[in-house]
Amino acid sequence: MRSFINRLILLVIAVLVIGGGNVMAQERAAIQALATVVSSLSIVGTNNLQFGTVTPGVTKSVDKATIGFAGEWEITGTSSAELTMDFTLPDTMRTVDSLGAMRIDFSATDVAFSDGTGNQSTPTGTLNPNGPSVRRIGGGGMMTVWIGGTVYPRVSQTGGDYSAEILLTVAYTGS
Repeated sequence: MRSFINRLILLVIAVLVIGGGNVMAQERAAIQALATVVSSLSIVGTNNLQFGTVTPGVTKSVDKATIGFAGEWEITGTSSAELTMDFTLPDTMRTVDSLGAMRIDFSATDVAFSDGTGNQSTPTGTLNPNGPSVRRIGGGGMMTVWIGGTVYPRVSQTGGDYSAEILLTVAYTGS
């Protein structure tokens, strides 16, 4: 029985080897694998959100369109690329020694942007800074983002210089 199985295996191998050389027609075609890598994404803070002099007990706001006082970032990247924008917002401003604290707030309409489709210094839309947003960079691969906000000094607010970091994180979405 073992001898029969061995001969059968040899026969199958011989048929495969001899029969494999009789290819009648063979065609091939090639394609290329292609990809475009987007240019690196860059963001630069170009102006701090400046409330100026604040009076104790008097709420003070800065509008997102107030040039020179609104906070500002410039973003550069690939034209028409989709990106996410996500703000990390403080709820308190502090003095250098951290002894004084003042509430700061950002409303759903406190951010404007220019996507680069028009004049870069003229807003083309608004964003809610309290959650991530998805937008496309317009022509020229540039985008400008402005932010305003409101501070609420108490009547007994400690005098001094207050500050807090406002962070804008941008990333390509891959779309």
